[in-house]
Amino acid sequence: MQFEAPTSLDQAVALLAGAANAQVLAGGTDLLVQIRYDRAEPELIVDIKRIPGMRDISVSEQGWRIGAAVCGAQIGENEALKAEWPGVVEAAELIGSTQIQGRATLAGNLCNASPAADSVPAMVAAGAEVEICGPSGLRTLAVEDVATGPGSTSLESGELVSAFLLPRRSSRTGDAYQRFIPRTEMDIAVVGVGICLTMDESGICTAARVALGAVAERVLLVDAASAAIVGSSLDDEALDRLEAAVRAACRPINDKRGTIEFRTDVAGVLAKRVARVAADRAGRV
Repeated sequence: MQFEAPTSLDQAVALLAGAANAQVLAGGTDLLVQIRYDRAEPELIVDIKRIPGMRDISVSEQGWRIGAAVCGAQIGENEALKAEWPGVVEAAELIGSTQIQGRATLAGNLCNASPAADSVPAMVAAGAEVEICGPSGLRTLAVEDVATGPGSTSLESGELVSAFLLPRRSSRTGDAYQRFIPRTEMDIAVVGVGICLTMDESGICTAARVALGAVAERVLLVDAASAAIVGSSLDDEALDRLEAAVRAACRPINDKRGTIEFRTDVAGVLAKRVARVAADRAGRV
């Protein structure tokens, strides 16, 4: 096994493109476990932490840029980011223990392509994009379009995620993420729900994005669920429509953490709870 730690994106791309079986190392909390248990056998590991910008969080008028090697602890300690996108931050902080938070990254959580990844529904709800660097240059892609199924992504040969791009939060907008797990902490989501919505001054929802995790082969952006609450005051009738739309979108599996029926039911219940939190946060702006 070969290990490389390039100092530029061009070097990283060249290394990845030149290897038949290469893996990117950002935090390593998934990759190293997979190697240890023989679930991954890369011939090349490319550590991206020495590349400028990979460990930085920056903000401009256009939005936030979070480098691909920024760890969860950095995200949680950034008070400005937490104030603007609390749902994204609270989702990132659910990944593993305190020790894991010092290494785990959004990029690894996304590119590991687990349907139950905690940070992904929150980022999808926030309208986040990824910056992808590859042999053909830079491109951006919506977060919801990266994973194509369990363990698989739409990244092409030689490509890597270099950053996450979050828009500036618009006025009277709030986001939130919640999950259900069997234990009190450090477990894999049975269901996860991220919602971002905008409320006008009269308390009417004017825009919404609803994302579901662990209920399909990848995280889902559910347009029908958004449509169920836009134009409403999030009254009981609107929340019932939201619950029904969420349940209709679910296509989970049975496994040791939950049955199809249980996951579908919990998804609807969580969606109503998360919508209320997001609306409350929107009202504080």
